[in-house]
This record gives sequence, C-alpha cells and structure tokens, in this order.
Amino acid sequence: MERAAKRELVSTLNDVFTSTSVVVVAHYAGLTVADMQKLRAQMKQAGATVKVAKNRLAKIALEGTDVASISGLMKGPTLIAYSSDPVAAAKVAVDFAKGNDKLVILGGAMGATALNVDGVKALATLPSLDELRGKLVGLIQAPATKIAQLSTAPAAKLARVFGAYAKTGEAA
Repeated sequence: MERAAKRELVSTLNDVFTSTSVVVVAHYAGLTVADMQKLRAQMKQAGATVKVAKNRLAKIALEGTDVASISGLMKGPTLIAYSSDPVAAAKVAVDFAKGNDKLVILGGAMGATALNVDGVKALATLPSLDELRGKLVGLIQAPATKIAQLSTAPAAKLARVFGAYAKTGEAA
C-alpha cells in the first residue's frame, strides 16, 4: 500500500470510529471467501458494514476516538463490524458466529463503553431500533383505539336496546 492510500484508509476508519455507535471486533482466520461474502451480505442487509484493515492502521485510526478501548483487541487477523444502529452489527456477528465457528468474536465498544464477548452477545439480544419504534407506535396508538371503542360502545348499546323495544312493540 502506498503512503497516500494508507493515509486515506486511516482517515476513513477514523471517521467510521467517530460516527458509529457500535463497533464489534472478531477474528476471521479460516473463513473462506464465500463465507466472508455471506457475512458482508448479511451485514449490508442489516445496515451494518464489515471491514478488514491492517491492525496497525486501525490502531492509528482509533487514537482520540470514543472507541479507542478496542485497540487492545487488534491482534491477529481481525475484522471490524460497525453500524449506526446500536444492535445491528452485534446481532449479525453473533448470529453468523453461531453458524460458523471460524468467526470468533473478541469484543467491541458501544460509545465509550468497552464490551467483552458477553457484552456483545447481550447487545445482540436487544431489539433493533426499528423494532423499538414499532413497539412505541403500537403503545401510542393503543390508548387512542381504546378511547374510540369506549366512546362508540354506549351508542351501540342504545341502538340494541331500541331495536329490542321495536321488536317487542311489533310482537305485541
């Protein structure tokens, strides 16, 4: 790699580390090209990204960022998974690691908080941002539908009573 390309990669990684909310670090030794393509596709579908970079360049890019605590994990063949959604990268990485034992999750960071392997797995069990938004909208809409049902219920009961009196009047 030329010096200019290295500078460009370091600045790109630095932007990634400062702007993303979660970073997951994993070893990928033994993964085939097909496995890596599958992992990248799954990450892209979830709104996350996987990057393989030289550890030395990644450590330089980590300096001065909130996620600098993961620089100790940069040993051996590592990949970096990141996303703006706090759980997307962790969820895909943990799911992929369950099916493929060659991907070994080392840890990660969420903001300034360093995460160990268990922390990344716990983060993966949380619902995604879209799921939380859906639940919130459902909770907000529920009281409105209950009020609408309650306000129409007395009118429906009155209509049934009048109908019953009309039928008894016709029968008499």
